Amino acid sequence: MPELSPVPGMATVLTGVRRCGKSTLQAQLARRDGAAFYCNFEDTRLFDFSEADFSLWLELLDELAPPPAAVFLDEVQEVGGWPRLVRTLLDRGRQVCVTGSNASLLDVELGKKLTGRHLPHTVFPFCYSEYLTHTRQKRGAESLERFLNDGGFPLYLLSCRDEVLRELARNIVQRDVVAHHALSDGRGVMNLLLFLLANTGQPFSLQTLTKSLALPSVSRCSEFAAFLQDAYLLFAVPKYSASFKKRVVAPPKYYAMDNGLRRANSPQTTPDKGRRLENAVALELWRRGETPAYAAERDLWECDFVTAGTRTVWQACWQLTEENMKRETRGLLAAKEQARAKRMVILTAQNQRQTLKQNGETMEVIPAWEWLG
Repeated sequence: MPELSPVPGMATVLTGVRRCGKSTLQAQLARRDGAAFYCNFEDTRLFDFSEADFSLWLELLDELAPPPAAVFLDEVQEVGGWPRLVRTLLDRGRQVCVTGSNASLLDVELGKKLTGRHLPHTVFPFCYSEYLTHTRQKRGAESLERFLNDGGFPLYLLSCRDEVLRELARNIVQRDVVAHHALSDGRGVMNLLLFLLANTGQPFSLQTLTKSLALPSVSRCSEFAAFLQDAYLLFAVPKYSASFKKRVVAPPKYYAMDNGLRRANSPQTTPDKGRRLENAVALELWRRGETPAYAAERDLWECDFVTAGTRTVWQACWQLTEENMKRETRGLLAAKEQARAKRMVILTAQNQRQTLKQNGETMEVIPAWEWLG
């Protein structure tokens, strides 16, 4: 369980994709805090619950769980005006923890009523180490390959049935995109999701996506892509450039929130192992608080990730061989110079660990299972 220590007067906000474990984490925090009150706003008994019911709800709360019992609210985006309720609880000296599954909605609402009074935490599906603990496997190349296939959704790991992940994708699109944004037809946004899941790690402009998927307009395509990111199904990695204009204009690459979700919803004719590893590395960098970018010069070189925080350039490579050595190292050297990085790392899915020297520069080759560990 992450170290989440409550701060007096501030709400703990847990956000992330549906079924990733937010409610379980919240329940663990509630047990840790002892006396606590829990309310799930997706409970059918709270259908049509609104701001008009806040006063009665607060009276019942004081009766059922008198102060200073902490309050845990699950899926708060289901209730309009929820930040006012949270602010009232904070003003009354309560510790408050809320969960939600829509990034932009939470950001907007928190910014209106709870600026400076909340601590956000993104919850992800299981990372590699959590996957190992859950499945009782040992670190190594074999378990890494299984992790890249399975992903980290706890619900899937209980059954290992792909239909669970397919239904999850449909459910998230329907509830957190189509219904939330009152779209008349969800086929366009679902097609966009499936296309981007099948093509993670490849740059696509909005114009290309609009034309390829026959979407109504570029602006609509942009909205759909933003909706999918708000629902935590995808995240975009921009192109690195010292020029702000070039960063904005260059097409981003999209990655999946989970490799299992990606695989189950984008059948491939080949194992696609390299893309799975790249997706896992992107996700782990994001999990560690980095904001990765990719670097490339068309038809010349490409570097998978640049992280400004650690001043590192990264390549994700299933296996480093004599055939791909030149391509991988050329991209690292070019990106290092462009980003003025200090460290160059090649992550492989094999038990490869060595130090390479080229042009007076040092590159580290590290097993991905060790780095993810």
